[in-house]
Amino acid sequence: MTADRRHPPSSATVVVIGGGVVGLSAAHSLARAGVRDVVLLDRDALGGGSTCKAAGGVRAQFSDPVNIALGARSLEAFREFPRLFGQEIDLHQVGYLFLLGSRLAVRAFEANVALQNELGVPSRMISVAEARRLSPLIDPDGLLAAAYSPTDGHCTPEAVVLGYASAARRAGATLLPHCAVTGIDVRDGRVVGVRTGAGTIATDTVICAAGAWSAEVGSWAGVDLPVTPLRRQVVVTEPVPGLDPHTPFTIDFDTSFYFHAEGEGLLLGMSDPDETPGFRLGRSDGWLPRLGAAVERRAPALAEVGIAGGWAGLYEMTPDHNALIGRADAVEGFLYATGFSGHGFLMGPAVGEVVRDLYLGHDPFVDVTGLSAGRFAGADARPELNIV
Repeated sequence: MTADRRHPPSSATVVVIGGGVVGLSAAHSLARAGVRDVVLLDRDALGGGSTCKAAGGVRAQFSDPVNIALGARSLEAFREFPRLFGQEIDLHQVGYLFLLGSRLAVRAFEANVALQNELGVPSRMISVAEARRLSPLIDPDGLLAAAYSPTDGHCTPEAVVLGYASAARRAGATLLPHCAVTGIDVRDGRVVGVRTGAGTIATDTVICAAGAWSAEVGSWAGVDLPVTPLRRQVVVTEPVPGLDPHTPFTIDFDTSFYFHAEGEGLLLGMSDPDETPGFRLGRSDGWLPRLGAAVERRAPALAEVGIAGGWAGLYEMTPDHNALIGRADAVEGFLYATGFSGHGFLMGPAVGEVVRDLYLGHDPFVDVTGLSAGRFAGADARPELNIV
Protein backbone atom coordinates (compact mmCIF):
# COMPACT_ATOMS: atom_id res chain seq x y z
CA MET A 1 0.00 0.00 0.00
CA THR A 2 1.38 3.38 -0.96
CA ALA A 3 0.18 6.77 0.22
CA ASP A 4 1.39 10.23 1.04
CA ARG A 5 -0.22 13.12 2.88
CA ARG A 6 -1.77 14.41 -0.36
CA HIS A 7 -3.08 11.04 -1.53
CA PRO A 8 -4.10 8.72 1.33
CA PRO A 9 -4.94 5.16 0.33
CA SER A 10 -8.40 4.48 -1.05
CA SER A 11 -9.02 1.74 1.51
CA ALA A 12 -7.70 0.39 4.80
CA THR A 13 -8.43 -2.45 7.17
CA VAL A 14 -8.21 -0.15 10.20
CA VAL A 15 -7.97 3.63 10.41
CA VAL A 16 -6.54 5.07 13.63
CA ILE A 17 -7.43 8.72 14.25
CA GLY A 18 -4.81 10.39 16.42
CA GLY A 19 -1.03 10.29 16.24
CA GLY A 20 -0.14 10.56 19.92
CA VAL A 21 1.36 7.72 21.91
CA VAL A 22 -1.97 5.88 22.30
CA GLY A 23 -2.71 5.91 18.58
CA LEU A 24 0.86 5.03 17.63
CA SER A 25 1.00 2.20 20.15
CA ALA A 26 -2.29 0.82 18.82
CA ALA A 27 -1.16 1.08 15.19
CA HIS A 28 2.11 -0.67 16.05
CA SER A 29 0.42 -3.44 18.03
CA LEU A 30 -2.10 -4.09 15.26
CA ALA A 31 0.51 -4.17 12.52
CA ARG A 32 2.78 -6.42 14.59
CA ALA A 33 -0.15 -8.80 15.06
CA GLY A 34 -0.42 -9.17 11.29
CA VAL A 35 -3.29 -6.79 10.60
CA ARG A 36 -2.69 -5.50 7.08
CA ASP A 37 -3.32 -1.99 5.84
CA VAL A 38 -3.37 -0.15 9.16
CA VAL A 39 -3.51 3.60 8.48
CA LEU A 40 -2.98 6.27 11.13
CA LEU A 41 -4.05 9.86 10.50
CA ASP A 42 -3.27 13.07 12.37
CA ARG A 43 -3.94 16.63 11.34
CA ASP A 44 -0.67 17.76 12.93
CA ALA A 45 2.80 16.28 13.46
CA LEU A 46 2.93 12.93 15.25
CA GLY A 47 2.74 13.60 18.97
CA GLY A 48 1.84 17.22 18.27
CA GLY A 49 -1.36 17.17 20.33
CA SER A 50 -1.05 16.35 24.03
CA THR A 51 1.68 13.70 24.01
CA CYS A 52 4.73 15.87 23.39
CA LYS A 53 3.41 18.50 25.83
CA ALA A 54 3.20 15.98 28.66
CA ALA A 55 5.37 16.18 31.75
CA GLY A 56 6.70 12.71 30.93
CA GLY A 57 5.79 10.98 34.17
CA VAL A 58 5.36 7.20 34.19
CA ARG A 59 3.84 5.40 37.18
CA ALA A 60 1.63 2.65 38.50
CA GLN A 61 0.47 4.45 41.66
CA PHE A 62 -3.27 4.70 41.10
CA SER A 63 -6.41 3.97 43.11
CA ASP A 64 -8.23 1.96 40.42
CA PRO A 65 -7.01 -1.62 39.82
CA VAL A 66 -7.36 -1.30 36.04
CA ASN A 67 -5.23 1.84 36.03
CA ILE A 68 -2.64 0.15 38.24
CA ALA A 69 -2.46 -2.72 35.76
CA LEU A 70 -2.22 -0.39 32.74
CA GLY A 71 0.48 1.69 34.44
CA ALA A 72 2.52 -1.33 35.55
CA ARG A 73 2.33 -2.99 32.13
CA SER A 74 3.43 0.24 30.46
CA LEU A 75 6.33 0.64 32.89
CA GLU A 76 7.61 -2.75 31.70
CA ALA A 77 7.51 -1.49 28.11
CA PHE A 78 9.27 1.75 28.98
CA ARG A 79 12.04 -0.17 30.76
CA GLU A 80 12.52 -2.39 27.72
CA PHE A 81 11.99 0.34 25.14
CA PRO A 82 15.59 0.61 23.86
CA ARG A 83 15.75 -3.16 23.35
CA LEU A 84 12.27 -3.48 21.84
CA PHE A 85 12.30 -0.41 19.63
CA GLY A 86 15.95 0.59 19.24
CA GLN A 87 15.17 4.00 20.71
CA GLU A 88 16.54 5.55 23.89
CA ILE A 89 13.83 7.42 25.82
CA ASP A 90 15.88 8.90 28.69
CA LEU A 91 14.00 6.88 31.28
CA HIS A 92 14.79 7.88 34.88
CA GLN A 93 13.26 5.47 37.38
CA VAL A 94 13.70 7.84 40.30
CA GLY A 95 10.29 7.06 41.77
CA TYR A 96 7.11 9.04 42.36
CA LEU A 97 6.75 10.71 45.75
CA PHE A 98 3.31 11.90 46.87
CA LEU A 99 3.44 14.34 49.80
CA LEU A 100 0.36 14.10 52.02
CA GLY A 101 -0.87 16.89 54.29
CA SER A 102 -4.26 15.65 55.51
CA ARG A 103 -5.47 12.63 57.42
CA LEU A 104 -8.03 11.97 54.69
CA ALA A 105 -5.27 11.81 52.05
CA VAL A 106 -3.13 9.57 54.26
CA ARG A 107 -5.99 7.09 54.72
CA ALA A 108 -6.73 7.10 50.99
CA PHE A 109 -3.11 6.47 50.05
CA GLU A 110 -2.76 3.72 52.65
CA ALA A 111 -5.62 1.94 50.91
CA ASN A 112 -4.08 2.69 47.49
CA VAL A 113 -0.71 1.28 48.52
CA ALA A 114 -2.30 -1.88 49.89
CA LEU A 115 -4.09 -2.44 46.57
CA GLN A 116 -0.97 -1.62 44.55
CA ASN A 117 1.06 -4.10 46.60
CA GLU A 118 -1.55 -6.81 45.96
CA LEU A 119 -1.05 -6.18 42.24
CA GLY A 120 2.75 -6.34 42.43
CA VAL A 121 3.62 -2.64 42.63
CA PRO A 122 6.40 -1.99 45.20
CA SER A 123 4.91 1.24 46.60
CA ARG A 124 5.01 2.01 50.29
CA MET A 125 3.99 4.61 52.85
CA ILE A 126 6.95 6.48 54.27
CA SER A 127 7.62 9.05 56.97
CA VAL A 128 8.02 12.76 56.34
CA ALA A 129 11.69 12.45 57.32
CA GLU A 130 12.30 9.81 54.66
CA ALA A 131 10.42 11.91 52.10
CA ARG A 132 12.73 14.82 52.93
CA ARG A 133 15.79 12.59 52.41
CA LEU A 134 14.46 11.45 49.03
CA SER A 135 13.49 14.95 47.89
CA PRO A 136 15.71 17.44 49.74
CA LEU A 137 14.15 20.52 48.13
CA ILE A 138 10.84 20.14 49.96
CA ASP A 139 9.79 21.99 53.09
CA PRO A 140 8.12 19.37 55.32
CA ASP A 141 5.96 21.85 57.23
CA GLY A 142 2.39 20.57 57.47
CA LEU A 143 3.09 17.15 55.99
CA LEU A 144 1.86 14.01 57.76
CA ALA A 145 3.26 11.22 55.56
CA ALA A 146 4.13 10.36 51.97
CA ALA A 147 3.70 7.54 49.47
CA TYR A 148 6.58 6.37 47.30
CA SER A 149 7.22 3.80 44.60
CA PRO A 150 10.81 3.42 43.39
CA THR A 151 9.94 1.95 39.96
CA ASP A 152 8.00 5.02 38.78
CA GLY A 153 9.76 7.93 37.11
CA HIS A 154 9.82 10.00 33.94
CA CYS A 155 11.05 9.84 30.34
CA THR A 156 10.98 11.88 27.12
CA PRO A 157 7.65 11.79 25.24
CA GLU A 158 9.17 12.88 21.91
CA ALA A 159 11.54 9.91 21.98
CA VAL A 160 8.68 7.50 22.72
CA VAL A 161 6.74 8.91 19.76
CA LEU A 162 9.75 8.45 17.49
CA GLY A 163 10.26 4.88 18.67
CA TYR A 164 6.65 3.85 18.13
CA ALA A 165 6.37 5.64 14.80
CA SER A 166 9.50 3.98 13.42
CA ALA A 167 8.45 0.55 14.68
CA ALA A 168 4.90 0.91 13.35
CA ARG A 169 6.22 1.76 9.89
CA ARG A 170 8.63 -1.19 10.00
CA ALA A 171 5.69 -3.44 10.88
CA GLY A 172 3.79 -2.23 7.83
CA ALA A 173 1.52 0.51 9.15
CA THR A 174 1.03 3.69 7.11
CA LEU A 175 1.35 6.87 9.17
CA LEU A 176 0.01 10.09 7.69
CA PRO A 177 0.70 13.19 9.78
CA HIS A 178 -0.68 16.52 8.52
CA CYS A 179 -3.67 14.68 7.06
CA ALA A 180 -6.79 15.99 8.81
CA VAL A 181 -9.85 13.82 9.24
CA THR A 182 -13.07 15.70 8.41
CA GLY A 183 -15.71 13.05 8.97
CA ILE A 184 -16.68 9.40 9.38
CA ASP A 185 -19.19 7.70 7.11
CA VAL A 186 -21.68 5.34 8.77
CA ARG A 187 -24.22 3.30 6.85
CA ASP A 188 -26.83 1.03 8.43
CA GLY A 189 -25.10 1.31 11.80
CA ARG A 190 -21.67 0.36 10.45
CA VAL A 191 -18.52 2.37 9.79
CA VAL A 192 -17.84 2.39 6.04
CA GLY A 193 -15.29 5.16 5.56
CA VAL A 194 -13.18 7.99 6.90
CA ARG A 195 -13.15 11.34 5.15
CA THR A 196 -10.01 13.47 4.98
CA GLY A 197 -9.12 16.73 3.30
CA ALA A 198 -7.37 14.68 0.63
CA GLY A 199 -10.01 12.02 -0.03
CA THR A 200 -12.06 9.25 1.57
CA ILE A 201 -10.60 6.00 2.89
CA ALA A 202 -13.00 3.06 2.71
CA THR A 203 -12.78 1.04 5.93
CA ASP A 204 -14.99 -0.90 8.30
CA THR A 205 -13.02 -0.08 11.46
CA VAL A 206 -12.08 3.24 13.07
CA ILE A 207 -10.12 3.62 16.29
CA CYS A 208 -10.55 7.01 17.96
CA ALA A 209 -7.35 7.95 19.80
CA ALA A 210 -7.83 11.67 19.28
CA GLY A 211 -7.32 12.77 22.88
CA ALA A 212 -8.84 16.15 23.68
CA TRP A 213 -10.55 16.24 20.26
CA SER A 214 -12.32 12.89 20.71
CA ALA A 215 -15.80 14.25 21.41
CA GLU A 216 -15.91 15.77 17.92
CA VAL A 217 -14.54 12.60 16.32
CA GLY A 218 -17.16 10.53 18.11
CA SER A 219 -19.94 12.88 17.02
CA TRP A 220 -19.07 12.27 13.36
CA ALA A 221 -20.10 8.65 13.87
CA GLY A 222 -22.94 9.34 16.30
CA VAL A 223 -20.94 8.07 19.29
CA ASP A 224 -21.01 10.02 22.56
CA LEU A 225 -17.49 10.32 23.99
CA PRO A 226 -17.68 12.64 27.03
CA VAL A 227 -14.18 14.11 26.73
CA THR A 228 -13.50 17.74 27.64
CA PRO A 229 -10.25 19.60 26.87
CA LEU A 230 -8.62 21.35 29.83
CA ARG A 231 -5.41 23.38 29.66
CA ARG A 232 -2.49 22.37 31.88
CA GLN A 233 0.70 24.41 32.06
CA VAL A 234 4.32 23.66 32.93
CA VAL A 235 7.54 25.64 33.21
CA VAL A 236 11.17 24.61 33.09
CA THR A 237 13.67 26.35 35.35
CA GLU A 238 17.19 27.47 34.78
CA PRO A 239 19.88 25.21 36.29
CA VAL A 240 19.36 24.44 39.98
CA PRO A 241 22.66 24.49 41.92
CA GLY A 242 23.36 21.20 43.66
CA LEU A 243 20.33 19.44 42.20
CA ASP A 244 20.36 15.74 43.07
CA PRO A 245 19.81 13.88 39.76
CA HIS A 246 18.00 11.14 41.70
CA THR A 247 15.28 13.53 42.89
CA PRO A 248 11.96 11.69 42.51
CA PHE A 249 8.96 13.01 40.64
CA THR A 250 7.59 14.89 43.66
CA ILE A 251 3.92 15.87 44.04
CA ASP A 252 2.38 17.96 46.81
CA PHE A 253 -0.98 16.19 46.72
CA ASP A 254 -2.92 18.94 48.50
CA THR A 255 -2.09 21.57 45.87
CA SER A 256 -1.12 19.32 42.89
CA PHE A 257 2.21 21.21 42.63
CA TYR A 258 4.87 18.87 41.23
CA PHE A 259 8.43 18.88 39.99
CA HIS A 260 11.02 16.57 38.51
CA ALA A 261 14.52 16.98 37.16
CA GLU A 262 14.79 18.26 33.59
CA GLY A 263 18.43 18.42 32.57
CA GLU A 264 20.21 20.68 35.06
CA GLY A 265 16.93 22.32 36.03
CA LEU A 266 13.44 21.27 37.03
CA LEU A 267 10.11 20.90 35.29
CA LEU A 268 7.36 22.42 37.46
CA GLY A 269 3.61 22.24 37.11
CA MET A 270 0.28 22.25 38.90
CA SER A 271 -3.43 22.45 38.14
CA ASP A 272 -5.35 25.72 38.05
CA PRO A 273 -8.68 25.68 39.95
CA ASP A 274 -9.97 28.54 37.78
CA GLU A 275 -9.26 26.77 34.48
CA THR A 276 -12.30 26.33 32.27
CA PRO A 277 -12.74 23.82 29.44
CA GLY A 278 -11.44 24.78 26.01
CA PHE A 279 -8.61 24.48 23.55
CA ARG A 280 -6.59 27.49 24.75
CA LEU A 281 -2.83 26.98 24.85
CA GLY A 282 -1.62 30.43 25.89
CA ARG A 283 -0.40 31.30 29.39
CA SER A 284 -3.19 32.25 31.82
CA ASP A 285 -2.71 35.35 33.97
CA GLY A 286 -3.45 33.77 37.32
CA TRP A 287 -1.58 30.51 37.02
CA LEU A 288 2.02 31.65 37.46
CA PRO A 289 1.37 33.54 40.73
CA ARG A 290 -0.41 30.45 42.09
CA LEU A 291 2.53 28.29 41.08
CA GLY A 292 4.86 30.77 42.77
CA ALA A 293 2.86 30.57 45.99
CA ALA A 294 2.98 26.76 45.92
CA VAL A 295 6.75 26.87 45.35
CA GLU A 296 7.20 29.28 48.29
CA ARG A 297 5.23 26.95 50.54
CA ARG A 298 6.56 23.54 49.56
CA ALA A 299 9.95 24.10 47.86
CA PRO A 300 11.09 27.60 48.92
CA ALA A 301 14.66 27.04 47.76
CA LEU A 302 13.34 27.23 44.20
CA ALA A 303 11.77 30.65 44.62
CA GLU A 304 14.90 32.43 43.40
CA VAL A 305 15.56 30.10 40.46
CA GLY A 306 14.79 31.66 37.09
CA ILE A 307 12.35 30.30 34.52
CA ALA A 308 13.93 29.19 31.26
CA GLY A 309 10.76 28.32 29.36
CA GLY A 310 7.43 26.55 29.46
CA TRP A 311 4.39 25.47 27.53
CA ALA A 312 0.75 24.46 27.81
CA GLY A 313 -0.97 21.27 26.73
CA LEU A 314 -4.43 19.75 26.97
CA TYR A 315 -5.72 17.18 29.39
CA GLU A 316 -8.56 15.05 27.95
CA MET A 317 -10.92 14.98 30.91
CA THR A 318 -13.84 12.64 31.54
CA PRO A 319 -16.47 13.12 34.28
CA ASP A 320 -14.85 10.53 36.56
CA HIS A 321 -11.21 11.12 35.48
CA ASN A 322 -11.00 7.61 34.10
CA ALA A 323 -10.30 6.59 30.53
CA LEU A 324 -12.75 5.54 27.85
CA ILE A 325 -11.70 2.26 26.23
CA GLY A 326 -13.96 -0.06 24.27
CA ARG A 327 -16.27 -0.59 21.31
CA ALA A 328 -19.24 1.61 20.53
CA ASP A 329 -22.54 -0.14 21.27
CA ALA A 330 -24.59 1.51 18.56
CA VAL A 331 -22.05 1.79 15.71
CA GLU A 332 -20.28 -1.34 14.52
CA GLY A 333 -16.61 -0.86 13.75
CA PHE A 334 -16.00 2.16 16.03
CA LEU A 335 -13.45 1.59 18.82
CA TYR A 336 -12.05 4.22 21.16
CA ALA A 337 -9.17 4.74 23.57
CA THR A 338 -9.26 8.24 24.95
CA GLY A 339 -10.18 10.43 27.94
CA PHE A 340 -7.17 9.50 30.06
CA SER A 341 -7.40 12.73 32.07
CA GLY A 342 -3.66 13.36 32.03
CA HIS A 343 -2.45 9.74 32.03
CA GLY A 344 -2.56 8.79 28.35
CA PHE A 345 1.17 9.07 27.81
CA LEU A 346 2.10 6.80 30.70
CA MET A 347 -0.57 4.21 29.81
CA GLY A 348 0.03 4.29 26.06
CA PRO A 349 2.07 1.09 25.66
CA ALA A 350 -0.46 -1.07 27.52
CA VAL A 351 -3.46 0.58 25.90
CA GLY A 352 -2.09 -0.23 22.45
CA GLU A 353 -2.09 -3.90 23.40
CA VAL A 354 -5.64 -3.66 24.75
CA VAL A 355 -6.93 -2.00 21.58
CA ARG A 356 -5.27 -4.69 19.47
CA ASP A 357 -6.97 -7.43 21.46
CA LEU A 358 -10.36 -5.72 21.37
CA TYR A 359 -10.09 -5.49 17.58
CA LEU A 360 -9.00 -9.12 17.23
CA GLY A 361 -11.70 -10.37 19.59
CA HIS A 362 -9.20 -11.56 22.20
CA ASP A 363 -9.38 -11.03 25.96
CA PRO A 364 -6.97 -8.22 26.91
CA PHE A 365 -4.50 -8.77 29.75
CA VAL A 366 -6.80 -6.64 31.94
CA ASP A 367 -10.58 -6.41 31.84
CA VAL A 368 -11.48 -2.92 30.57
CA THR A 369 -15.23 -3.40 30.24
CA GLY A 370 -15.71 -0.99 33.16
CA LEU A 371 -14.10 1.76 31.06
CA SER A 372 -16.80 1.66 28.41
CA ALA A 373 -18.19 5.07 27.49
CA GLY A 374 -21.62 3.63 28.21
CA ARG A 375 -20.93 3.68 31.95
CA PHE A 376 -22.13 7.28 32.14
CA ALA A 377 -25.61 6.31 30.95
CA GLY A 378 -26.17 4.58 34.29
CA ALA A 379 -24.56 4.75 37.70
CA ASP A 380 -21.34 2.98 36.75
CA ALA A 381 -18.80 5.82 36.94
CA ARG A 382 -15.55 4.69 38.57
CA PRO A 383 -13.59 7.72 39.79
CA GLU A 384 -9.80 7.64 39.80
CA LEU A 385 -8.70 9.39 42.99
CA ASN A 386 -4.94 9.52 42.50
CA ILE A 387 -4.74 12.29 39.92
CA VAL A 388 -2.67 15.46 39.67
